[in-house]
Amino acid sequence: MASQEWLEKDFYAILGVPQDASKKDIERAYRKLARELHPDHNPEPAAEERFKGVSEAYSVLHDDKARKEYDQIQLMKSGRGGFGGGMPGGGGVNFEDLFGNTGGSGGFSDLFGDLFRGGGGAHRRRSGAQRGNDLRTHITLDFADAVRGTTTELRMRAPGECETCHGSGARPGTAPSTCPRCSGRGLVTENQGAFSFAQPCPECEGTGTVVTDPCPDCGGTGATTRDRVITVRVPVGIGDGQSIRLAGRGSPGERGGPAGDLLVKVTVRAHPLFARDGDNVTVRLPVSFPEAAMGAKVKVPTLDGPVTLKIPEGTPTGRVLRVKGRGVPGKGDLLVTVEVEVPQVLSAEAREALEKYAAASPAANRSKLEELTGQ
Repeated sequence: MASQEWLEKDFYAILGVPQDASKKDIERAYRKLARELHPDHNPEPAAEERFKGVSEAYSVLHDDKARKEYDQIQLMKSGRGGFGGGMPGGGGVNFEDLFGNTGGSGGFSDLFGDLFRGGGGAHRRRSGAQRGNDLRTHITLDFADAVRGTTTELRMRAPGECETCHGSGARPGTAPSTCPRCSGRGLVTENQGAFSFAQPCPECEGTGTVVTDPCPDCGGTGATTRDRVITVRVPVGIGDGQSIRLAGRGSPGERGGPAGDLLVKVTVRAHPLFARDGDNVTVRLPVSFPEAAMGAKVKVPTLDGPVTLKIPEGTPTGRVLRVKGRGVPGKGDLLVTVEVEVPQVLSAEAREALEKYAAASPAANRSKLEELTGQ
């Protein structure tokens, strides 16, 4: 399954192994990189591209025959395989001409499923089963529902498995048959001089099967677009902008392949009183000067009803008091920020009392300011 892409890629470097690495070393390197880069564990876009490259490198180097062909092509590219320098004109082999019409990468599949879910990549190529695409949508949640977690219904119009043929693409009572041209392999081989090149079978488009009697409802695709109602279980403490992955609720697979996933992005409505600090819920509490100076017991709102909070004597504005267990259930607390209110208007009686207080109380300590500024 030679390909022009093999000339441009160093599969050994991609996996981080030497050229004489054993099969076990190649598999160990792939497992490590696959776990680090798989989209389920690493949301970075660059990681997904690297994951695809690692999977392709593994599929070649782990297959003894493919690895031998790849090594031979790399040798010829470097001029050590018997074709360098001896060709007319001294230019070596023109690989653009040699591999220019090979028809793609040879059909290598992502083998991540082989390692973590069981099953064989070669079997998937023969059967033509292909995983469905992931779908994306979004929901908007109230603040309290995001903190506590909830279950909600999501209505969307999207591709789903055909209910008539159950995804096979064939008319009920029939089944897809083995492709007569490629005998179910999904690949056909063409000989070009000293080389043999494999490319997707044009008869079955690389699936290995053909539908001779298509389903009347889906036309042989195995999927129909319809209205769907999906139950979404929102975990406690989900944050604004995070996503929920619903495995197997995306587009249906082809030829009996597994469905893709549904990614639900969450938007959380702002609350007029509360906010989030990680797993903690925050709230600002206005208190009067006497309450802050002499201490007091005041009611504080929470998502589950009011609680009584003790304000210590001499509490300054900006101090944060903690109410245990009133944040994200099982994880966080309620953080109460005290704001000492200064009255904008004083009655004559209040002003007289405040003047007596000012005369009896010490002045504010500004010695540090005077020390630093000399004023």
